[in-house]
Amino acid sequence: MTNHSASDPGADPRSEPPHPTRRMFGRIAYGAIAVAAIGTATAYSVKAASAKGDLSSNLTIIAPAGAGGGWDGFARETQQAMRVNNLANNSQVVNIPGAGGTIGLGKFSTMGGQADTLLATGTAMVGGIALNKSPVGFSDTTLLARVAEDYDVLIAAADSPYNTIDDVVGAWKKDPEGFVWTGGSAGSVDHLTIAQLALLSDIPASGITYIPKSGGGEAIQTLLSGTTDFASCGFNEVSDQIEAGRVKALGVASPKRIDGYDEVPTMTEQGYKVTLTNWRGFLGAPDISEDQSSQLVDILKQTRDSAEWADALDRNKWTDVWLTGDEFAEFVKEDTSRIEKLLKELGL
Repeated sequence: MTNHSASDPGADPRSEPPHPTRRMFGRIAYGAIAVAAIGTATAYSVKAASAKGDLSSNLTIIAPAGAGGGWDGFARETQQAMRVNNLANNSQVVNIPGAGGTIGLGKFSTMGGQADTLLATGTAMVGGIALNKSPVGFSDTTLLARVAEDYDVLIAAADSPYNTIDDVVGAWKKDPEGFVWTGGSAGSVDHLTIAQLALLSDIPASGITYIPKSGGGEAIQTLLSGTTDFASCGFNEVSDQIEAGRVKALGVASPKRIDGYDEVPTMTEQGYKVTLTNWRGFLGAPDISEDQSSQLVDILKQTRDSAEWADALDRNKWTDVWLTGDEFAEFVKEDTSRIEKLLKELGL
């Protein structure tokens, strides 16, 4: 997870083995995917930035997910704050969805030295790398910054007989496979949050009955139809439905109660220290120089310190968790270990 410098920022100074390996085939395959998505705009951006040596003149942000998703929203909120504050005059967002962010990561790993391109990353990518046995990982990029995080909330239908985490766990222990859970994709933060609650309650995580959905909206529909019993979703995905009284929040996986929702207790205060968070941040391309890395971190820091970003945090119910350098690298290492363990417990 170290920065690699090169005298030629467009070249990859690392030597490849003389015979093809799984890693090489992975790089070749990923390099062939989504080239058109970056296209001429990125080529122009690289040329302009290189000519000026100022990365703030042009920046491309890759959201490794489809439009409308969490990573897309995070990337576009960042883009907007950068534009308003003249931190990146010609910023753009490009979507490269698939495989828990690893399709975008794979493409990004082939962009050695392209310092004017950022990749949004986070918890889902940590899980995606492990779940999809990705041939590329964080070590094939330059770590820049962890920026924000949000938390999952455990919800049930408004007329559910369960009102607390204790109510849920008590019934769940009596019939570990009898309750149906829902949330995001298999191995997602939603799924892992449920797994962590199960393990804290001495319930085998591998026996969880889980129906994956594309987002909070679909998860709520399954609750209302009686198809599922409980859902774990990002708080910002379902906060409006909680306010409307369509569903009830049983506990939020955060260290303290969410501002504006003081009536929703945390899981920790109910005796279940569920600590998994959905963090989001940015990676730089491989083989960029230390000066380029510093420039990018500075741009992100100024973005994070802006009034527009403070507003984005408030609107999206995100929490500021700024972290860079060796501390960020250590965090990624620890988060990877924890998520790999949870995935193993789930049998994934």
